[in-house]
Amino acid sequence: MTHAPIAPSWRDKLPDGIRPYVEPAPLAALLLGISSGFPYAMIGATLTTRLAQDGIDKKAVTAFALAFLVYNVKFLWAPLVDRFHLPMIGRLGQRVSWLLFSGLLVMVSVAQLGLVDPKADLVHTAVAAVLVGIAGATFDIVIDAYRIEALAPRQLGVGSGMSQYGWRIGSVAAGALALVVASRLGWATAYLLCAGFALPAMLTGLVMGEPARHREPSQRRALAEAIDAVVGPLAEFFRREGTLLVLLFVLLHKIGDTLANLTIRLLVNDLGFSNDEIALYDVGFGAIAYLVGIFLGGMLYASWGMKRSVFVSLVLMCVSNLSFAGLALAGQSNVMLAGAICFENIASGIGGVAVVAYLSALCNLRFTATQYALLSAAASIVGRVLTGTTAGALVEAFGYVNFYLLTTILALPGILLFGVMMRSGLVDRSVGTAGTEAGPEGQA
Repeated sequence: MTHAPIAPSWRDKLPDGIRPYVEPAPLAALLLGISSGFPYAMIGATLTTRLAQDGIDKKAVTAFALAFLVYNVKFLWAPLVDRFHLPMIGRLGQRVSWLLFSGLLVMVSVAQLGLVDPKADLVHTAVAAVLVGIAGATFDIVIDAYRIEALAPRQLGVGSGMSQYGWRIGSVAAGALALVVASRLGWATAYLLCAGFALPAMLTGLVMGEPARHREPSQRRALAEAIDAVVGPLAEFFRREGTLLVLLFVLLHKIGDTLANLTIRLLVNDLGFSNDEIALYDVGFGAIAYLVGIFLGGMLYASWGMKRSVFVSLVLMCVSNLSFAGLALAGQSNVMLAGAICFENIASGIGGVAVVAYLSALCNLRFTATQYALLSAAASIVGRVLTGTTAGALVEAFGYVNFYLLTTILALPGILLFGVMMRSGLVDRSVGTAGTEAGPEGQA
């Protein structure tokens, strides 16, 4: 008895270069990224603009970046996400139940931030921003773990790109929506509407279910399990060859980029650009440029591999800071603003694919949430501390031009260190099971 040949699916008819992007796991990474990006925007550029327009002092505005520090210590409670099973909804799966729970926390905290009045109570506003940071960081822990475990090793590059697409779409869409709605209906309504951006990740978990590569840690007695939940992921990571050098790179590589990014809204506000111009150039042009950068990053990753694509992205992100020094020199110029925003976002898009793929590949699948939380937190902690404590003062002391020249110089050590890691072969030897082990279906 002969069987009729199976008709090719619509995915099989697509060109080889496009087909990997429409597989279920990378599409899930896109939706997860959308939800991951929006809380960051709510306490980042959007809150910075809101505070600046309310006449809050520059030093106080940049000090709100300390709310981001919650993201940098999220590895402290990431073991709970790896180990603790939520009651009742836990039957949906470890990752799915945490997606739903943390997503709800984000929605409530973002709504609360929108309801406070910075001019009336700046302290209450700061507390609300920190609560968004805590909820958003917890959401990120789950989203990152779900993404890494859902993607096969061969999909890490594409999945990282799709995640960055989603992150940018979520942050840009939420930021643009907030600006447009705030101009017409007020900031409270803007934040309440933006809270809905948590839904894509929550729905993705319900539709996709538990990721195929999720590995439950071994069960132990209560005390031993509690100790192993915290110590185990860190001990496994630090037992690897050259771990300290890898961690030093992770700490250093984003200092200049992080310092520059938070102050961009302060720069354009001081140069006299309107909300509509900011939405058009920073949000609109920036989003398109970032998507182009992610596409270019995917091409570089596919043709050059992880090491060379990471190195090139580091160089581009360093040089992009000079474009903002040029904008500060030029003054209120739409052409210069568009050029600076586009250059910076293309560089960030390329870096988003390459660097995120490398950080994802470093994880061990038994400790995905904890180890990626540690790595992603370390990736920006130095820059965020400096931004929250000194950026505003540095801008006032040296001016915008010299400030952006300083951020360019601070990006150089990370580039040089990664070059040393490439030449020594440490980049290849540092990869964990997330970059080598396929799921139960045998995908490699």
